[in-house]
Amino acid sequence: MWSFAWLVPLVLSLLKDSIIMAKSAAILLPSQTGFDISRSPVCSAPDPNLNYRPVIGILSHPGDGASGRLSNATDASSIAASYVKLAESGGARVIPLIYNDPEEILFQKLELVNGVILTGGWAKEGLYFEIVKKIFNKVLERNDAGEHFPIYAICLGFELLTMIISQNRDIFEKMDARNSASSLQFLENVNIQGTIFQRFPPELLKKLGTDCLVMQNHRFGISPESFEGNVALSSFFKIVTTSVDNNSKVYVSTVQSKKYPVTGFQWHPEKNAFEWGSSKIPHSEDAIQVTQHAANHLVSEARKSLNRPDSKKVLSYLIYNYKPTYCGYAGNGYDEVYIFTQQRSLL
Repeated sequence: MWSFAWLVPLVLSLLKDSIIMAKSAAILLPSQTGFDISRSPVCSAPDPNLNYRPVIGILSHPGDGASGRLSNATDASSIAASYVKLAESGGARVIPLIYNDPEEILFQKLELVNGVILTGGWAKEGLYFEIVKKIFNKVLERNDAGEHFPIYAICLGFELLTMIISQNRDIFEKMDARNSASSLQFLENVNIQGTIFQRFPPELLKKLGTDCLVMQNHRFGISPESFEGNVALSSFFKIVTTSVDNNSKVYVSTVQSKKYPVTGFQWHPEKNAFEWGSSKIPHSEDAIQVTQHAANHLVSEARKSLNRPDSKKVLSYLIYNYKPTYCGYAGNGYDEVYIFTQQRSLL
């Protein structure tokens, strides 16, 4: 008859190890760890080098954002609410930079913010182009003077900065990436430290390259070869990711300045969580994480800004002084927009 007595110590040892592993994996509440919950909490002292009340300026774009359905005023400009929500979800407030305001007022507002978003749209010439150029130069000046001042240039915003830096308005070629989700392909051996992707979990970074987690909506793009072939562009930016359009043409999709906190996106980080007008927009949990990490990175960069403007001036210009207009009933385009005309739209 077989004896299994020798198995008893082995089984007991394995059982003991399993119990220890289970305990170590358990999530324990403070009251379960012996911590004295009656003690007053110790709050960390704020870092004096960080601004915990950052404000992001968002430049308005010509038109009502709805092809004239909401306002046909010739002086109308707008900001899609999704850009505002992007900044707010990262922990910032927003001041609208109304592009056709008198320049004195526009640049007074710029002095009140800690970072800027240049949005998507269509305007590539005239007053809008010139204002983007002036804001960009002001931002570079502030960074050169020692202030950390970030820019998020999204879709059209990225295209305009590319034109300004390259001094070539015809540098983009036609692409077919309208209303489509895509992946992001990281350049081989690219260093993501200091980029939007530096705090992405490894698993999410991996999925960005294999799943359609970002929204594209553009008719133009620039190939990596054209980008690198332009001395001004390749000196200012490094390419972080590329994407592929519907005709298998590769284009630059994310860039990061080599010297300044300037990030360019051909894709739309704001849409995943805050826009519902297209069935192509990815809304998976992973896609929402992409939006949230993008928001967190922008605002973490803005917190490094040394600018501490007068709070009363900030309050008088905040986006809270305006009301958004719902336009999602059309079933396409933006869900909400802020519209600005000479007659201020107050709450």
